Amino acid sequence: MSADTATPVTPSGLAQVAPGLAVAVLVAAVATIAGRFVPIVGGPVFGILLGAALAALVPALRSSRCGPGYAVAAKPVLQLSIVVLGTGLSLRQVVQVGGQSLPVMLGTLAVALGGAWLLGNLLGVRGDARTLIGVGTGICGASAIAATSAVLKPKDAEVAYALGTIFTCNIAAVLLFPPLGHLMGMSPEAFGLWSGTAINDTSSVVAAAYGYGGEAGAHGVVVKLTRTLMLVPIVLVLAVLAARRNNAAQAFDPHGMPWRRIVPPFLLGFLLAVTVGSLGVIPDSWHPALSTAGTFLITTALTGIGLGLRLTDMRTAGHRPLLLGVLLWLAVSVSSLALQALTGTG
Repeated sequence: MSADTATPVTPSGLAQVAPGLAVAVLVAAVATIAGRFVPIVGGPVFGILLGAALAALVPALRSSRCGPGYAVAAKPVLQLSIVVLGTGLSLRQVVQVGGQSLPVMLGTLAVALGGAWLLGNLLGVRGDARTLIGVGTGICGASAIAATSAVLKPKDAEVAYALGTIFTCNIAAVLLFPPLGHLMGMSPEAFGLWSGTAINDTSSVVAAAYGYGGEAGAHGVVVKLTRTLMLVPIVLVLAVLAARRNNAAQAFDPHGMPWRRIVPPFLLGFLLAVTVGSLGVIPDSWHPALSTAGTFLITTALTGIGLGLRLTDMRTAGHRPLLLGVLLWLAVSVSSLALQALTGTG
């Protein structure tokens, strides 16, 4: 369930993506209406639920003809939504929220990485699979796994285990976090910090946080993108360790680093949008429309993910890696709440 990397769509490929993208937009429109009647669930969550239900019930929607469109909805459309929503934020707000979230962010990262080593040993999940699950849980899900794989060169099976585990936890988080947040009476800011530090992929953070309502969405996105930046030092350290493991005499070559995966272009686009919004270039009268458009794009993206969902994908992780991922995710979720209470953030 990743939305952190994307394949550009060329004009020649528009005909291929049009059918699936059109379905995603239509279902997203229905989900948006449903979200207005049941705001506690919200349009984005309705989108992924309706998409998954329709994909299971209507075989035609699972055809290869629709697949490319779903992929575009799930990745580029989601990235575009984050950039659009960035126009409604100020640089001061981004710096303030990102700075305030650092204690919780660093604490949960330590729990994820330390827990991966400890629980991985106990469960017999070792090597690169353990590292991939730990980094994916602690930082940014599938994008962290992709960047880490580029320097560790793990086996395909290990990557599949890690992605399947993260994917399963993402689905659970989108469905469970909003009702749990309401049950605990969390403020939008507290929920945004919780979702931004305890949910793996960007798409899942966006779905849960904007589904919660209020300022939770904007808060969660800023926390999440700040958390994504932690991937840079982590991957650099892993690259050095991998070079030593593969060849003690091999020098670390920073030119071989997968920088585009570590710092995704949409993150730069988000920062540019925040800067433009902060400078007052965008008229105030445009902000409500941009906010509405951004939220609909999010709903379309989550609908595309739901339409492309296959239950078999959730079984590929195997029981021990899956158990490790779930235990790490629970540990990070609980530690995020505990650190919020201890530091008075959120």
